[in-house]
Amino acid sequence: MNLLPSSAGYAQSPISGAIDELWERRGELSPDDASARAPLAAAIDALDAGTARAAWVDPENGEVTVDERAMHAIALAHELMPLVRSQVGDFRYYDRIPLTAQLDGVRAVAGSIVRWGAYVAPGAVLMPSFIDIGAYVDTGARVDTWVSVGSGAQVGKNVHLSGGAVIGGVLEPPDPGPVVIEDDALISSRCVVAEGARVRAGAVLGAGTILTGSSPVIDVTTGEELARGQVPPRAVAVGGVAPRTLRGGKFGVPCVLVLGRLPAGAHERDRAALNEILREHGVNA
Repeated sequence: MNLLPSSAGYAQSPISGAIDELWERRGELSPDDASARAPLAAAIDALDAGTARAAWVDPENGEVTVDERAMHAIALAHELMPLVRSQVGDFRYYDRIPLTAQLDGVRAVAGSIVRWGAYVAPGAVLMPSFIDIGAYVDTGARVDTWVSVGSGAQVGKNVHLSGGAVIGGVLEPPDPGPVVIEDDALISSRCVVAEGARVRAGAVLGAGTILTGSSPVIDVTTGEELARGQVPPRAVAVGGVAPRTLRGGKFGVPCVLVLGRLPAGAHERDRAALNEILREHGVNA
């Protein structure tokens, strides 16, 4: 992952450099420091409006670029913002991070929770789900029931996050890069994508797959081990077990198996192409 400054996306972080000074002094600060809250609130407002992002894919080289200043603002918000009471209808909250006020053009079903500092683009659909601070959900995305999108996670255009999927955040555990789910990907039910893992454009994760930043990813056709923690573009992948010889003997280590790739120009909703790959290997997505 690249860190700012970068030539891609932004020449420099759109977030004020005052966050750098706060980060250096974070051990001295508390929610009683009103002067610290003003630049921090401005940074979270920028994330909330989508004018700043925790991470994005550099269109020039395809690498993920991370805005460390945005990441620091996300972490500081949990420490420096005061606990406040808020209410939406009959529901009452007591938290440092209130709900967002910006969901214009978003279909948000009752029970969907979007915290301040998360951006959801017009055209997205939210079923009862949870979107944490710093997350970015692009237009056309569908976030199904009981999905959790963690802090700083980046979800691309037309992504489908199926019921119960968990997209990890940058605070659980601390300091991994953000999870990136690229355009047109399908994350099937009960998948877990965490610890800075990346699902490339048009890829499909079968139900229950666990992908972390350190997960071995293996092409079943060639036996080749691909980049860890990354599912390639248009790949159809499922959870599996790889044999490993360790000090205590031979064991099965969890991994992700790439069964095949959808044809160029195909989409995960091209069920014929997807089902052909699944039938060949006798699995379901």
